[in-house]
This record gives sequence, C-alpha cells and structure tokens, in this order.
Amino acid sequence: MLRRWLACTVFAHALAAGGLPGALAQDTAGALDPMARRMQACTPCHGREGRATAEGYFPRIAGKPAGYLYNQLVHFREGRRSNAAMGYLVQHLSDAYLLEIAIWFSRQALPYPPPAAAKADAAQLARGERLVREGDPTRRLPACMACHGEALTGVLPAMPGLLGLPRDYIAAQVGAWQSKQRRAAEPDCMAQIASRMTGEDVAAAAAWLSAQPVPSGGRPAGALAAPLPLQCGSIP
Repeated sequence: MLRRWLACTVFAHALAAGGLPGALAQDTAGALDPMARRMQACTPCHGREGRATAEGYFPRIAGKPAGYLYNQLVHFREGRRSNAAMGYLVQHLSDAYLLEIAIWFSRQALPYPPPAAAKADAAQLARGERLVREGDPTRRLPACMACHGEALTGVLPAMPGLLGLPRDYIAAQVGAWQSKQRRAAEPDCMAQIASRMTGEDVAAAAAWLSAQPVPSGGRPAGALAAPLPLQCGSIP
C-alpha cells in the first residue's frame, strides 16, 4: 500500500507540474521519443500507441489513469493477474520503470472510434443501463458510475474508464474477478462487486457499456462527486 501511495504521489505531482520524470520529459508524439520506441512491444495486442485493436479481448490503455495502469503492471508482475505475455514482459521491471510506462500511456490523448453496434435487445440494454447508473441496492450492488465517474471515463488517480472497451473484454474481466483469476490490492472492491453480479447482470452491463460513445475525449475526471461506496485497496 505504501508503494502504491508513493507511486501515485510521484505521478500526480509530475502531471500537475506539466512535466514527467526521466526519459518521459520529451516529445511523446514524435518518432524520436525513446519511450515510444520501447513501447512498440505493447502494440501487437494493445494497438498503435495503446489505442486498442479490433480484437475483442485486448483493452485500450492509451489515456487511462496512470495510477490504474501502474497498479495493473504491478499485479501482472506479482501474479495477481494472469497473462503469460504480460507476465513475461514485466517480470524483471522495477517499480520506477513500470511507473514510467504507466505515465507514458496515460498521456496518449488519442481519439476513440465510434462504438460497435449493440448486440442486445432493448430489455437487456435497459437492464444494463440501470445497473450502470443506479446499481441494485437490494443486493448491495453499487452503480458503476459511483466508482468509475459520472461520465464513465475513469477518475484520477487510479480508477479506469469503462467506455471504449469491447463487450467481450468487459464481460471477461468481471468473470475473471468472479473466478478469482483476477485480483487486486485488498480490500478488493471489484471482487466484492463482481461476486454480487449474476451472469445476466454481467452480459447486460457489458452490452450497454460497449455501445456507448466516449465523451470528452475519454479523459478521466479529476475527482469523484461523492465518496466511494466501499473501501478499495487500489485507491490511495
């Protein structure tokens, strides 16, 4: 927890000051940027500059909050998330370098493509929208907006956006939390939420979220409008 807090503090101050540490304090859009060259190893799965590809199981990482990206890189390195390619890429990387990677991708302000056409009927989409906006208090299931922001584009420093992601990826990640194949720092708030969702809940929420356009360039909000509905170990 202390390490995550320190990392989030470093990048928060760097972003607020308009600068970045080390090799990142360069032209991140140009071909001469050393980090851009190094990050080409990420493009076969995550697309050019991290903007994602047509493959439905690899998420966009460009523009996501740096704290979120950093946490996920640490989770892959330490085995809380399981993916052979990711584990191989980060197994020997230091916290400092993982933080540089996270900041670099967080600063890639790239346009989002239009959403895919919804593959669900009106009733399923309505159920998904209700879960996203309101949750289900009878099952202690908070609204997605309560954590991921009213615009669903994420919240600084470490809450990811939910828009601009493929339906299959969203559903697969909730399923990974349900089966304990994906974990986060304790208390693992998303694991608690996923455990309260049915298969129908997951399908409906994923269908609705994946069909929504991304507002405001997808940039994360600076703060939540209200306190988180439950404790989350990934948020410093």
